[in-house]
Amino acid sequence: MAGPVEPAIRHYMVAKSETFGGNLDDLRAFCAVIDLGTVTAAAASLRETKGSVSRRLSRLEAALGATLMARHPRAVSPTAEGLAFYAKAQECLALLDEAAETARGASTVPAGHLRITTSVDFGIEVMPEIVASFRMAYPQITVEMLNTDTRLDLAANRIDLALRLGDVEETGYRATQILDVWLGLYAAPAYLASKPPPANPAALADHDVILARERAGVMGILLDDGGGRMEQVGLRPAIRVSDFATALRLTLAGAGIGHLPSFIASRSVAAGRLVRVLEPWATTGGALRAVSLAGRELPARVRLFREHVRTEIAKRSSVEFKPR
Repeated sequence: MAGPVEPAIRHYMVAKSETFGGNLDDLRAFCAVIDLGTVTAAAASLRETKGSVSRRLSRLEAALGATLMARHPRAVSPTAEGLAFYAKAQECLALLDEAAETARGASTVPAGHLRITTSVDFGIEVMPEIVASFRMAYPQITVEMLNTDTRLDLAANRIDLALRLGDVEETGYRATQILDVWLGLYAAPAYLASKPPPANPAALADHDVILARERAGVMGILLDDGGGRMEQVGLRPAIRVSDFATALRLTLAGAGIGHLPSFIASRSVAAGRLVRVLEPWATTGGALRAVSLAGRELPARVRLFREHVRTEIAKRSSVEFKPR
């Protein structure tokens, strides 16, 4: 009988230090000698002495364990191995120079591939329009979205930017606040047609409330009216869900009063599909932050996307959805 099938293993090609133990400056000197024909000309081009260039050639040959240049009393010439090595080395140096130029330009030129991650609900309900408008403004930037409630490590997963709601615990990364998050109470007109809206926070106990990301049992939400009054309300939710995207859909379906971030509910409010209740009472939800790899300067594509998110989210979280 056949044994268990082994899981597929993804192999990555990595640059191994033992494949080339030489010095890049030695390699450039070698290519310069062949390009210009003499050690003297190469030395002048590199602004070094003939002796320095000769030592570079010898050091490169020792690192490779091969004779690249045939020495003659008045000149040097490449060996067959030297010519074969030169053909590949010249191509590699050109690619390396191109890569360096790309890296230098990445901080100012908006181009390349952008890899971002955020929670499932934020990625489904908020990000599509933001990414679409960003691509319209910068079509030369491609975008890859990783929607997951698992907080992926940026470096290990090659992620340029993470959008985090709430506390940011990662160390060694740069966290930029996008905006303060407020959660309001919303209901569909169909639900309010069967039950009058609550007149005060305590009246929520008589309604079907939908809460996201809450543990079992009686829950409390702290409501703020923006004018100095705060009230703790104990609730036994009619429906508990793991994410705001599901809470939004249940609220739209008339299943109850949803406790939702303003930027997730705003489109449905604008379309008349949801109504905010108990205004101006709301709950602070911490902050939305953009987390990126620490460094001297972010690439242009990352900076531009972060500011685009800030601008678009601000439009969805206008002052009317916050406590006053």
